[in-house]
Amino acid sequence: MQKTATKDLTTGSPMKLILGFAVPLLMGMLFQQFYNVVDTMIVGKFLGKYALAGVGSTGSISFMIIGFCMGVSSGFSIPISQMFGAKDFAAMRKYFAHAIELCTVLAVVMTFFVSIFCRTILVSMNTPSEVIEYAYSYILVIFLGIPVIYMYNLLSGILRAVGDSKHPVLFLVIASFINIGLDLIFIIGLKMGVTGAALATVISQLASGIMCLVFIIKKVEILHISRLDFDFDRHYALNLINMGIPMGLQYSITAIGSVLLQVAVNGLGADVVAAVTTAGKVSMFFVCPFDALGSTMSTYGGQNVGAGKLDRLEKGLKAAGTLGSAYAIIAFGILFFFGKYFCLLFMDSSEITVLEFAHKNLIWNSAFYIPLAFVNIVRFLIQGMGYSMLAILAGVCEMIARAVAALVLVPIIGFTGVCLASPLAWIAADAFLIPAFIKSRNRLVRVMEKYNQNKS
Repeated sequence: MQKTATKDLTTGSPMKLILGFAVPLLMGMLFQQFYNVVDTMIVGKFLGKYALAGVGSTGSISFMIIGFCMGVSSGFSIPISQMFGAKDFAAMRKYFAHAIELCTVLAVVMTFFVSIFCRTILVSMNTPSEVIEYAYSYILVIFLGIPVIYMYNLLSGILRAVGDSKHPVLFLVIASFINIGLDLIFIIGLKMGVTGAALATVISQLASGIMCLVFIIKKVEILHISRLDFDFDRHYALNLINMGIPMGLQYSITAIGSVLLQVAVNGLGADVVAAVTTAGKVSMFFVCPFDALGSTMSTYGGQNVGAGKLDRLEKGLKAAGTLGSAYAIIAFGILFFFGKYFCLLFMDSSEITVLEFAHKNLIWNSAFYIPLAFVNIVRFLIQGMGYSMLAILAGVCEMIARAVAALVLVPIIGFTGVCLASPLAWIAADAFLIPAFIKSRNRLVRVMEKYNQNKS
């Protein structure tokens, strides 16, 4: 088996530890975004703004469904990681087998229902008539690939759970080049339009999942499961469900606000849809450092709470906040002066109106990147501390803020309301998270003091 890549975050400089842990995660996330965005870039360049708007109009509903799959898969890897740490390899394999069974059931059920109601969902979201056929052709193929999404995210999550973070990233890099090649073949060569873009994405995801599976079979003997491991055990299944479903719902709850906002965006016409799509694709790359810091703080919080070093929580929060704020200022400067040029990666220079809208959206959002940094840092730190429900409630705050923007601001001030939606969501989440962190930390201190008194 590969050597376990562990890292102790309970001793040493929080700044150095957090930065060292976050950088590898950042590289993987950048490759993930590259993997997701390349087909959109080619669509915009070779199929035009209506095709791009059609693909973009599916973003929020796609995130709600695909985000649930990713969250569930990540949650399922937690008991496997715990059993690996406890050296209970028999239970670990049992969890692995049950995770496969549960993912299979979820994949079949979700694929069936979302595919049937796909067009109905798009119509109910007020998708513009000029782009709805593009949207349907694209998202239907993506939804038919839900089993593939579960496959890759579950297997890559399990590899990370046993200490291997290198190979999932490597497989993702290979898949991104497969995606590029298939995009060029399907869209330019075979003239398959947005269906080709979606098909390229699904096939490349399948390739990355197969690479994870082959690697586990050939190199990670500790994860080799037997037929007996698949014998259903209610205890294992419930533990997985209790870990996975809440994490999936956290993604979906946040996405509900985005769905409502997308409905409002769709009502402003194809140019605005294309602009928001373009700005969103650019933003995906620029917010990766915040996502990496968030994932890092989950591990940092969990390890230090487990070690009883509660004083390091504030130190870690300060260090991560400093890193996130410094990057946020740099990112704002880059997008303010050069954001329009990044948009040209996805849109032809002749689409002047779309480019202006997209740049405005980037400027508004990046001006509030510091609140976004703290949303990720504090939310994941709280999760690591063991208060995951509070983190989920922050998602509810984001959802409400985006819904208010969609239902109140957009009808009054139009596109500016769209630009304000995410900043308002981040501020609302921070307004909940920061007091929640203080309360959670104080509660942990009281528990620790009581434990020490009883022990003495």
